[in-house]
Amino acid sequence: MRIKKAVITAAARGERLYPVADTIQKAMLPVIDTDGLHKPVIQIIAEEAFASGIEELCVVCAPGDGDRYLTAFASLRDNLFNSFKGVDWAKKEAEKIDHLLSRIQFAEQQEPLGYGHAVFCAKDFVNDEPFLLLLGDYLYVSNLKLKSCAAQLLELASQENCSVSAVNPTIEHQIGRYGTVTGKQVPNRSGVYQIEKIIEKPTLSVAELELQTPGLRAGYYLCFFGMHVFTPSIFGILQKYIDQSSTNILLTPALQELAETENYLALEVKGNRYDLSRKHGLLRAQIALGLAGDAHDEILSTMVELLAEANSRTV
Repeated sequence: MRIKKAVITAAARGERLYPVADTIQKAMLPVIDTDGLHKPVIQIIAEEAFASGIEELCVVCAPGDGDRYLTAFASLRDNLFNSFKGVDWAKKEAEKIDHLLSRIQFAEQQEPLGYGHAVFCAKDFVNDEPFLLLLGDYLYVSNLKLKSCAAQLLELASQENCSVSAVNPTIEHQIGRYGTVTGKQVPNRSGVYQIEKIIEKPTLSVAELELQTPGLRAGYYLCFFGMHVFTPSIFGILQKYIDQSSTNILLTPALQELAETENYLALEVKGNRYDLSRKHGLLRAQIALGLAGDAHDEILSTMVELLAEANSRTV
């Protein structure tokens, strides 16, 4: 199957990033990308999707945020044209923003009714097609020079013609932060699993009993990476949960049902995810992008200098 559409969920207000998230959407926070240029987080996510073959993009946002995104990007593009006239990198960056503006749509989540509900808000945009789902507060850094995390996931989904979730082997003391899965490894496919069970943010005792995956290192579990490809059947499942509840619609129970009704795989993506909403999450993501990009040597030197300064203060 060919996946042409992507959905980015960015409706949450980002309370953990107070006070900055009271001023702008957290997905518009500036980060220096691997090419050395400052960009809003959501632009970095979108560019990874476009570079992986995605043609259309929908951002699920809070009421009124769609216009704010459009205004902010239009202002950023105009500033690049007006402030750096004739400068090649600025022209190319402005063209990328124009491309983003021409391919982006918005779906508003009128009330904060849970992550599953946020995904469901993109149903009309998806229009009965498979789609890539990304989180608006995660940045991804691939360990493969020529293949992004999204490209790895889209490749397997296209080959197998089914839903695929990216996962990452995660040490046991961190699994309470993530949806965690288990399943059997697909024969002759390294790092590919047939999903059997999913539990959202399990305790370690529950994980030890129900989520052990053969072949992983002791103390590690397969946790969601924050990136999925879904067939449109996910919306029919979510609709049932929405009809049954009017408060908090979770995605995980719908994914468990998906695993029980159709082929649904997990892929160990070769890369790392960075949750910007975590404490020091933005800092960790920025360092990772710097080390993966053009500023690798500069970042290393800066880190060594900072460690030396910190060490001198403790002597």
